[in-house]
Amino acid sequence: MQEAARILCLTEGHDPDELIERNGLPSIPRWILAQRELRKEQKASLLSTPQPEAYRNAPLTVIGNHEAKTIEQMRSCMSHGNVVAEALCADGHLGYAQPVGGVIAYERQISISGVGFDIACGNMAVRLNTTVDEIRERLPAILSEINQVISFGLGRKNEERVNADLFDDTEAWRTSAMGRLKDKARAQLGTVGSGNHYVDVFSEVPATDDECSQIWIGVHFGSRGLGHATATHYLKAAGGRDGMNVPPAIVDEDSEIGARYIAGMELAGRYAYAGREWVVDRVRRIIGGEVTKTVHDHHNFAWRETHFGKECWVVRKGATPAFEGQEGFIDGSMGDHAVIVESGKPSAATQNLLSSTVHGAGRVLGRRDALRSLSRGEMIDWLRRENVLLAGGDLDESPMTYRRLKQVLSEQGNTITINHVLKPLLVVMAGNDTVDPYKN
Repeated sequence: MQEAARILCLTEGHDPDELIERNGLPSIPRWILAQRELRKEQKASLLSTPQPEAYRNAPLTVIGNHEAKTIEQMRSCMSHGNVVAEALCADGHLGYAQPVGGVIAYERQISISGVGFDIACGNMAVRLNTTVDEIRERLPAILSEINQVISFGLGRKNEERVNADLFDDTEAWRTSAMGRLKDKARAQLGTVGSGNHYVDVFSEVPATDDECSQIWIGVHFGSRGLGHATATHYLKAAGGRDGMNVPPAIVDEDSEIGARYIAGMELAGRYAYAGREWVVDRVRRIIGGEVTKTVHDHHNFAWRETHFGKECWVVRKGATPAFEGQEGFIDGSMGDHAVIVESGKPSAATQNLLSSTVHGAGRVLGRRDALRSLSRGEMIDWLRRENVLLAGGDLDESPMTYRRLKQVLSEQGNTITINHVLKPLLVVMAGNDTVDPYKN
């Protein structure tokens, strides 16, 4: 846009580098003022562009039972942008501008609010060559050490320095315009965050009595402050609004905002992968053993894919990619089993779901409702029945706030098969007393 602003100045007969006085403020080149006007015009154009007629009757596939407001929100999304198709998975519920569990394919466009504030939030699980019998007596000590070594909560820094190649990719930071966040992102890499983000230790439920219960490590979190700041910056740049019942902020992929946002999203995706990989390996070192299997994926992201014969940006908000043979780690709650699933062969059902599946059990109680209506005693009783040790956590993440994963998977249908069932042993999350040393 800088080049366009300089050209605009020249066409109007002005020197782009002429310094303009500003009532006591530092002088700035004329092209910067022109650039600001161009940005205002771009915002107005983004917000006022009507949906092209060719995209007004895109198909919507709904799996499972949902509140009317969730379906309404999905249909609202259908009335904006170059929508090719939409799908709502069985764990769907209301989200910011787009339902969680919602999947939308856009032609030549991408939805900033659809990806959301926690860019590249996702799950990673690894199986160890360690059995539950080998560490059973150490479980309380392992829980305590994970809680001490891994940082949980908003705005936390990692006491251990984490190196990642992405910090040396100068072009990625420049293209995304997020270079100012590099030092903060480096300090946060390897921290987990708050809300429903966690570190879990599972035992696999054996398929036969002759099999041993293998240990799995599972984590759930995203790109931390880097992703939130990237989403906030470009949502504002696109003229979008924060909130539940707002139109999605959709930008063209070849616009300046679109191209820079995509670069920022992809950088945040690399950052999230690096963070989850470090946390998993750090927990592995606490437990002991070696990794024998890895499953890793985002569920708040956008990918370039082909659907219904068109190249699209597929925006998944709380939905797991599910292409043939691809495995995914899907969790229930702190007191429910998790699963490793594998996607089946392409079919009409998988096509209609835009090769997507659930990412979790789906909430049935909002955070405020959970804090008002549930008791900690109920939560602790549930965890005791399931023999789960918990560090942190609060009522808004208790098992009663979620659907049962088994039912959700049943509603999702036969597009996926369950390869492994995982029972939680240890759950570590940010608690309601977690101290935030500084804000994101």
